[in-house]
Amino acid sequence: MKLGIIGTGPIGTFLARTFSASGHDVEVANSRGPETVDAAVLEFGARAVPAEDAVRDRDVIILAVPFARIPDVAGLFASVPTETVVIDTSNYFPHLGGPVDAVEGGQVESVWVAEQVGRPVVKAWNAALAGTLQHKGVPAGTPGRIALPVAADSDAARRIGMRLVDESGFDPYDAGVLADSWRQQPMTPAYCTELNLRDLRAALAAADRDEAPRNRDRQMSRFATLTSPPATDEIVELNRSLHR
Repeated sequence: MKLGIIGTGPIGTFLARTFSASGHDVEVANSRGPETVDAAVLEFGARAVPAEDAVRDRDVIILAVPFARIPDVAGLFASVPTETVVIDTSNYFPHLGGPVDAVEGGQVESVWVAEQVGRPVVKAWNAALAGTLQHKGVPAGTPGRIALPVAADSDAARRIGMRLVDESGFDPYDAGVLADSWRQQPMTPAYCTELNLRDLRAALAAADRDEAPRNRDRQMSRFATLTSPPATDEIVELNRSLHR
């Protein structure tokens, strides 16, 4: 499969390394130019290209940029064919990128992203910490394998997203249409809590749309009081503690 990845932060780097190592044709771009892409991103065969090339002649384009940066890359999609699958990995944190009125008013995050890029998107990999993705992926069938939700309006696009999630080391869970992807937004029970398929299904069902943004803001205030950056397992435990 030909993949284009926009963004070379922790998530983009993980996906570029993982999919190029497994034999996919991967092109990766960032906002600073191909010469600035770290060698570790390209270790297994991914190629650094200008952003306009990373969306050309690709089967799947993965947006691995911060939520607030989505409008900055939206213009890249003007000439992308409609059959190209676009996957959004971002999450809305207003204290980082500033408030977005539509999302503050209740619009689902990835519905807003789809409006910005002018095409449908798949929501995937947003409900896992970078440390979880980097260190806790295991082969399919491994007992206790962590599951991740995948949402999209197109059944075909959702299946592709689920296939890639599986290949990246995690059980994919069909989370339905994009309008329901608020169930995997910060800080719902499914968000960055490292659940298996059975528990993820229950967590998505238990999500409270009104409570999630309040939990998000409370959790960000809680993190701000910590004297050192928490480890992945500590963050997961803090996230789980919101829902006990």
